[in-house]
Amino acid sequence: MEKVKCDCGHVNPYGTYLCESCGKPLIEDKGTVADMRYEGVARRSQTYSKTIIDKIWNFFSSVKVGIWIIILLLLASALGSLLPQEMYLPRGEQAITYYEEYYGFFGKLFYQLGFHNLYTSWWYLLLIAALGISLVICSLDRVVPLYRALKTQRVTRHEGFLKRQRLIAKTDKLEDAQQEIAKAEKILLAKKYQIRKENGNLLAEKGRFSRWGPYINHVGLIIFLIGAMLRFFPEMYIDDNIWVRDGEVAVIKGTDGEFFLRNNGFTVELYDEDEELYREAMERTGSPAVKSYETAATLLKRSNTGTIGVDTELEEVKDHVIRVNDPLTFEGYSLYQVDYKLNELAEFTFVLEAADEHADQSELADIRFTVDLYDPQTVYEFDNGFRIDILEYFPNFIINDDREPSTMNRIPDNPRLIFAVFTPEMDPEKDTGELSLVGIQVNEPLNGENDYIIRMVDVKMKNVTALTVRKDRTIPILIVGGLIFMVGLVQGSYWHHRRIWLQDRNGEIWVAAHANKNWYGLKKDLQAVAAGSKIPVPTDQKESEEAEQTRKVKEEGVTEDDGRTEQ
Repeated sequence: MEKVKCDCGHVNPYGTYLCESCGKPLIEDKGTVADMRYEGVARRSQTYSKTIIDKIWNFFSSVKVGIWIIILLLLASALGSLLPQEMYLPRGEQAITYYEEYYGFFGKLFYQLGFHNLYTSWWYLLLIAALGISLVICSLDRVVPLYRALKTQRVTRHEGFLKRQRLIAKTDKLEDAQQEIAKAEKILLAKKYQIRKENGNLLAEKGRFSRWGPYINHVGLIIFLIGAMLRFFPEMYIDDNIWVRDGEVAVIKGTDGEFFLRNNGFTVELYDEDEELYREAMERTGSPAVKSYETAATLLKRSNTGTIGVDTELEEVKDHVIRVNDPLTFEGYSLYQVDYKLNELAEFTFVLEAADEHADQSELADIRFTVDLYDPQTVYEFDNGFRIDILEYFPNFIINDDREPSTMNRIPDNPRLIFAVFTPEMDPEKDTGELSLVGIQVNEPLNGENDYIIRMVDVKMKNVTALTVRKDRTIPILIVGGLIFMVGLVQGSYWHHRRIWLQDRNGEIWVAAHANKNWYGLKKDLQAVAAGSKIPVPTDQKESEEAEQTRKVKEEGVTEDDGRTEQ
């Protein structure tokens, strides 16, 4: 599309409403007041619409589209907060069963629609990216032509431009027109206006920088969104949980197996039940009130490059007692105390006895073995020829929907074991052995009457501490984005772009003025000019138009009423 050349010689982009240089109207418009929102310049989205790039640009340059994207993000975020995200589920719980079990049909739908991992889902990230694209295109579509028009504007403006300003007035012919303009100049300089002069005409302007406030807002938001999206990269953001039992060592998530944590001991302190201040809370919850809980921890670092778990040598880095709001910090990571579990089952100790109380028990006296509930071995062999195999292990025993034994998770909250006992006369390769299901207060034979019974004689329990591993390198980016956004907000809210044109046209002084907001403040400045010179206070054409429309509506209403009365 060809550019449009104005009579003043300036070449304007196709679709320009007011010449960027002199302000001459280039497109016929029946309205009295000119549309000065973007200085009457042509925006790309309003000019080009042929190619696919044009259509994409026009789609994202729409403010309505941006608002709808924000609404969709808000709705999705609100729905995602109705139920806990998968990363916050209790330890050992599986999302595929947890949501339906605890929240019914709504929980199942929540899971199937992918809201359990909302903030890392592809469509949520796509919405954030679409919002960022919308902000960029909206800003470029408006700020580039606006900047060009304000930079190109001349002091001397076309008569049609002045007549179509909201505030406009002119004097009769004056012999000392230039002196009056000089008086106005002094008044405007005192009010901090910047003055430009050309051929005896004057342009007073201040607060132009406020026009960039909304676009600085957009820059801040774009940086903030970039920081938010960087949180989906492990090197930039980690927020995960680890559970470590007393005396055990666990790898710290997100460190690629370089750092480990040893739980030297978890302790919890409770309020005294006799303390009246907390008695009501303890009675209401049915559990003691926790005063404090902490983990005595040692940070370990791998000292070789071997495979984790295979001859891994660990060296102590530092000791720290992790408390709530007192994390263990190292190399950008922080480990926070968030939860705990007391007396988790850790080991079962069993003995083998003859089912017949009158049988000789002497050969079974040395058959005693311990099962690690976190990592049980499958075969236990003894010197007298007996052998005990663990055929199945269910850490958290349940009967599933198919009426078969299964486990809810890998946490030993309700452990059951299926044992096979082989005597010295049996061949484990050929015989099935004596089968029994054993657990807490459970000891059932599975293949008829057994000659031998596996009896539990000891239980060992451990405390477990829950720590949140957090690393956030996006905080500086988010802070910068937020600060830039606030700068733009203040810049656009507390300052206003004001312009006053004074032109000497054959002895008549024409005065026109425009403000992007706060017309009351601009009118006060013009009243000060009028008080110190012969330049009159301009008429507000918009108010005059509205008053005229109101008058016509009232007159039409009165006429209709009169007609009805006559009938």
